[in-house]
Parts: sequence; structure tokens; C-alpha cells
Amino acid sequence: MKLLTTYETWYGRDEPPPEVVRLRAGHLEVEFQDGDLRYIRVAGHEVIRRIYSAVRDVNWNTIPGRRTNLSLDPAEDHFHVQFDSFHEAGPLAFRWRASIEGRSDGTIEYVMEGVAERDFRYCRIGFCVLHPIQGVAGSPYRATTPDGEITGILPEQIAPQLIEHGFETPIFPSFSKLTIHMPGGVAVLTEFEGDLFEMEDQRNWTDGSFKTYCTPIALGYPHQARAGQTFFQKVTVRAEVTGRLPQVEQPDRAQPIRLTLSEPGDPLPRIGFGMPGDGQGLNSREAGLISRLRPDHLKAEVRLRSAAWQADLARAITAVNQIGCGLELALFLTDDPEDALAALKARLTGVPVARVIVFHEAEASLGTTSRQWMELARHHLAGALPGTPFVGGTDGNFAELNRQPPDVSAMDGVSYTINPQVHLTDERSLIEAIEAQHDTVVTARGFCGALPISISSVTLKPPFNQAAREDEAPPDPNELPPAVDPRQMSLFAAAWTVGSVRSLSWGGADSVTYYETTGWRGLMETEQGSPLPEKFRSFPGMIFPVYWVFAFLADARGAAWLRLRWDQPLLLDGLAFQQGDRLGIAVANLQPRSQEVHLSPAPEGEATVRRLNEDTMAAASTDPASFVQQSETLAVNAGQVVHTLKPYETAFFEFKLV
Repeated sequence: MKLLTTYETWYGRDEPPPEVVRLRAGHLEVEFQDGDLRYIRVAGHEVIRRIYSAVRDVNWNTIPGRRTNLSLDPAEDHFHVQFDSFHEAGPLAFRWRASIEGRSDGTIEYVMEGVAERDFRYCRIGFCVLHPIQGVAGSPYRATTPDGEITGILPEQIAPQLIEHGFETPIFPSFSKLTIHMPGGVAVLTEFEGDLFEMEDQRNWTDGSFKTYCTPIALGYPHQARAGQTFFQKVTVRAEVTGRLPQVEQPDRAQPIRLTLSEPGDPLPRIGFGMPGDGQGLNSREAGLISRLRPDHLKAEVRLRSAAWQADLARAITAVNQIGCGLELALFLTDDPEDALAALKARLTGVPVARVIVFHEAEASLGTTSRQWMELARHHLAGALPGTPFVGGTDGNFAELNRQPPDVSAMDGVSYTINPQVHLTDERSLIEAIEAQHDTVVTARGFCGALPISISSVTLKPPFNQAAREDEAPPDPNELPPAVDPRQMSLFAAAWTVGSVRSLSWGGADSVTYYETTGWRGLMETEQGSPLPEKFRSFPGMIFPVYWVFAFLADARGAAWLRLRWDQPLLLDGLAFQQGDRLGIAVANLQPRSQEVHLSPAPEGEATVRRLNEDTMAAASTDPASFVQQSETLAVNAGQVVHTLKPYETAFFEFKLV
């Protein structure tokens, strides 16, 4: 086994977590991290999730900045921060100076002054303000627009981002001032200078926020910057408390997290995995390990325009026969697919197909499946697949499904994809995205009714750049492909997946396809190993931590699922089941620090815990039998279990009920 550093086990890269500096501006508390302001709170209640300056190129790729000359001057009730940031990629070169002031009167002011260092095109340069879902969804707002003041209620379910005249529309017209009246008598005021701002519901892409962003999209994009062109923007935040707002503990403090079992939960979705994208099948060891997870299906993408589609299908059929599960067939049609569909029908006869997800190549990522393609696929294939559901939807984000609800009268189910990195890539943003997955399913129910909802697939990174309007440069062969996340092989991915399964279950998803079976987007490494071992820190045959999350679920087949509750959001997540005299609980630490949890009510009697963390990852990665045997005995005192989770640890508890 390759020796991994502690940080590599945490999140796949050998670097410490980013420094977080806690600051105060009067009654406002805020965290400064990597140039951004995060989690602005009043009396412990989050009122602003994040303020940052985005630089996005002609294809909406976010270009990270290199920060220098940081000056940080904190005081008891005020602060001042300055730094420089330089963003460069291809022709884009942009430099800006940040000045952030937090005043003792409870005002925070963030100023950006920048200059284009050469000619380039871009889609956005400037501030984004993220608002939390909790306390904002369903709350009234007041905005000052060029045409006067407007008022309204922010949506509880996800607001679709419609397209007008070729461009995306905001929730309401562009503004220079916005006030949101949150529960508890808190009015959050944001004022903007240097540009007009708009708001979108970022849950369309499973970001955990509403986003206020600069430059009205109706003006069009991309924009042209000229060498020497200057940019100036300022965001000012205030929060006024007019009611009696109880103080709550900050979630970053060292107090224990209370974890409780509550009411019966929703049934677990049927869970499957994708076929590996490297075009390889499963060897006997890999097939044995995947069989241990008892998947409901394996997903194969069959693109009829590809000369290799029959080989891709044959590989998938072999795999489902090895595993003993169904086939989820994602079928991409061409304009004239009749001959290929006839050949496909002959090949599918006798194959256990769980569902056929029908797309047309031209529609798949931009909208939802048209009735004509649903009917065509059903007409040609139903005879070979009696009782198999024909599902429609989008191969894109939930945003596409939401802006163009499908013609469900032609469908037996609805499908869309999920990934947490359309906009932001840091660990905290991925954690924030977990809750929005639930909201996508609840919103989809509004136009899908009782039809089954299949999330196919869930991946850590976008499988392709859906926002690109121009050809992109070929990927650097010495860098990871854009769809590969080095965290796939890490403890973080396992903890995040616990939250994803919980969120989609609570939302009521019927089936979910996660990741791939093998490879650097999978549950384990291939025998050949990582093609870029210095960038993707796996070793040949390595079992990734995320595998053990699905092993926990497999052991709970037929169980009754329970809901867990915890008193501090964004810090941990969990799943629980009862099966006969067994009570199983998985608790995932979503933070790069140890956290103490108090679990109650815990049944008296025998209890054990198996820990997936930096200390046990070596055994979990190489010797499944040994890892399964590694457990610790728990003490249950007065109906409570106390356990300290290591950074990004997932702990699997089992209680024997008496």
C-alpha cells in the first residue's frame, strides 16, 4: 500500500485545511477564509452564507485567484482586512485589491478595485453574496430597482431559472439594495455599488443557497475586457434585530453535538452504480466486492451515434450478470435511430433491465426528453422489456428539469443528475450542497406527482461543462481530467455520501445511481492503478472509503429506516435503521477537526462501533475482512453514548436491542 499522509486520507491532497479567522463587527460575527467572508451571524443565527468575488471565463469556468499581501487587523468589535488577488487562465488576466472593513456599529463593507491586465472575454467579474436557505426561503424581501421599490416572498420550493431571449432570468428584477426579513425579527440589508445585482435560486444546481450576483444577465455574455480597464464594486451588509432573538451556540465551538433518534424515516432509495468510464469490465475480485454491496442496478450509457455502443452494452450486460442485479440503461438516441433500436431490442431480450432512461443527443443536457423520443423508444423496445419503466428527463442538472418540466404523460418516471460543484469546489461548499439535494426531489414532486424519481447519476464533479458555449482547450494530460476529483478516494467522500443518501432519502427519491464501480470516479481503484498517481493518490486495487458507506446500506436491506436529528447543521450527518433486534447508525463527521457526539436515547445492552478514519483507512483500503472485524465496545450510560469522531470519520454503530 502506498503510504498516504493524514491530509491525503482526509481529502486526497497533502495540504492542511484552510485557515479560518473569526472576526466581529459589533453584533455581527463572521469567518474570514481564503479571501471570502463566510457565515455572517447575529446571536449565532446565520444571516449571510458567503461573500466572495468571482472571476469566470468565457465558458463560465471559475478562475481561482492567487492571494498576496494579506493584512489582517482584528479587534474586539471591529476589523480590517486587505489583500491582492491575481487570476490568470488562457487570455484572461485580472488583478484586484480587496479592502474589507467591519465596524463596531454592526456594518461590514467589502470593496473590490481591479484592472484587466490584457484584453480578454469573460462571463462574470465581481461580487456574489450567498444567502442561506434556512430562514431565507419563504421570507419576505424588499428591493430597490431602477424602476422603484418592489416587494415579494422568496420561494420555498426551488424557483426555476427560465430562459428569455436566450439568457437566464433572475427571481426578480435587478436591484441596488436588498432587505430580507428573516424569522426572529432580523432584517438583513445588503447594498451594492458599481453594478446592478440579481438573485437566482442556486438549489437548481444543488448549491445550498440563494445567490445575489453582479451584472444583469439580460445584458448578455460574454463581456469584453480591455487592457487597463478598471473595475469597482462595493457590498455593504447590515443586520437589524427588532424582535427577541435567542442566542444560539456557534457551530464551530467545542461543545458536544447532540444526536437523537426520532420518528420512522423514509424508505431507502434503490441504489446502483455506474459502469466505469474507462471502458473496462470488472475482474473477479472487483465483481466480488461490488456484489457484496448488493446493488439494485448498474448504469450503462449507450450512445447510438457511437460505433462502440454494442461493445459498451455487452460489457454492461456481462457486469450485471456477474453482480446479479438489474441494468439501468441510459439510452441516447440520434435523429434516425430505428435500425439501431432494432439491433438493441434483439440484444436486450432476456436482460434484467431495471429502467430505460431515454434521451436525445441534442436535448439531453439542455432540456428534457420530448414525447416523440419517449414514444419511439417504447415502441421499439417494450416488446423485449415487458414491465420495464421508460423514464425521461435530463442528463443535465436539476435546473434543466425545473425550467422545462417534462411531459410526464409519456413517462413512467423522471430522471436528472446531481453534483455539488457547478459553482464552488471547497469542502464547506460541498457540505452546504447536501441539503439542497432534498429540495430538488421535493420540488420535482410538484410537477412529477407520484411518478418515481431517479437521480442518475450523483458524482462529485460535473461530468462535463454544461455551461460552455465555445470549444474548450484539450485537457492537460499531466492534470486530472475536469470530471475527476482527487477527493473520490478520501474519507471526505465517504462522509459526504452519508449526507447525500440521507438527504435524497428524506426528499423521497426512488432510485439513485452513485459514482462508478471502479476507477478514479468509482468505489475502488483498478488493478492498473491511477493513471496520474501523483495527482490522484490511490494505489492499485485500493478500496475507497466510500465503499464502506454502501456496505453499511447493504447490511440493512429490508430494514426500517429511522430519522436522526442533530442540533448543529453543517457539522455532521447520519443514517439509522432498525432490523429485528439490530439498531444500526452511521454518523459522518463533515469537518477537518475532531467532534464529540452524544447519542441518545441509546438502548441498554451490547453496543459496538467500527470506525472509518485516518487510523483504520489502511485496513479498510486493503483488507476488507480485517476491517470488518475491527470494532470497539461502547459504554451506554443512562441511555447515552459519547463518542469522539476524528476528522472526516464515519462511525458505524450497532446496538443489540433487548
